[in-house]
Amino acid sequence: MNSSYRQFIFASAILMTITPVPSVFAADAVTTSLDDVRQESQIATSYALNPYLRANDLKVTVQKGKAVLTGKVDEKISKELASEIARGVSGITDVDNQIVVEANYLPHFGHGGFGDKIDDASISAAIRSKLQWNKDVDSVGTDVSTKNGRVTLTGNADSQAAKDIANRLAMNTRGVTSVTNNLKIQSNQMTDDDKARAKAEDESHNISDSWITAKVKSSFMYSSNINGGDIDVSTNNGVVTLTGKVASGIERSLAIETAQNIRGVKSVTSKALLF
Repeated sequence: MNSSYRQFIFASAILMTITPVPSVFAADAVTTSLDDVRQESQIATSYALNPYLRANDLKVTVQKGKAVLTGKVDEKISKELASEIARGVSGITDVDNQIVVEANYLPHFGHGGFGDKIDDASISAAIRSKLQWNKDVDSVGTDVSTKNGRVTLTGNADSQAAKDIANRLAMNTRGVTSVTNNLKIQSNQMTDDDKARAKAEDESHNISDSWITAKVKSSFMYSSNINGGDIDVSTNNGVVTLTGKVASGIERSLAIETAQNIRGVKSVTSKALLF
C-alpha cells in the first residue's frame, strides 16, 4: 500500500468520525431557534390581547431563553406588567426590560388591532346571550354588531319596552362605550294572548334551577355595573336568592333587576344582599 493511498484512508476515517458532530449542533441550533420563535410569538400575542398593553408599541426578541423587551409605555406599571407576562412564558429564563416610560406617550387605542377585534366579538356574544336569556326580549329578530366598543342593534322589537330593555342590556355590558339602537318596533308580531301562551309554555318547560343560576351569574359577569364576584347566587324552584355585598343601592337594584329578567325566574330574594 503506497503512502498516497494510506493518506486517503486516514483522511476518510477522520471525516467519517467528525461529520456527524456538526449535524448534532445544527439540530440543537434549529430546536433553540424554534423555541425562541415560539416564545416570541407567545409573548407578543399576550401583549396584543392584554387591554393594558396592546395599545403600546412593544417589541420582543428571544435568544436562548432570554427575552429583550423594547418600546414605550406611559406608566411604570405597564412596564412591570410586560415583564411579568414575559417571565410567565415557559422556557424564558431571563428578561431584559428596555421599555421606556414616557409620561407624555399616547397609546393608540381603538385602531382595529387583533385584541380590539377579540374584544368586539366578545361584547357582541355577551349581548346576544343576555338578550337570549331575557324573558322580556325576543332575541330572534335582533342582530348585534360591535366596532371598537360601539354597539349597533338592528332588527325588530315587539314593543317600545322590549327595545328599551335591549338598549339597557347592551349599554350595561362590560366594554361597551355606546349603543346605537336601530331596532324597529313591530307591535303586531304577537298579540297579548300569544304572549300569555308563550309565557305559559316557557313555564311548562320547567327551566332547571342550575341553568337559571348559571345565567344569573354570567349576566353579572358581563355587566359593567355589577361586581358579580361578591354576589352569591342560588336557585330553588325558580326562586333566586342573592347574598353578599354590593357597593351601592344602585348596584343592588341592578343586580335584582338583572336576576328577575332571566327566563324561568319566578321571584328574587335579596334580603341578604347588603351594601
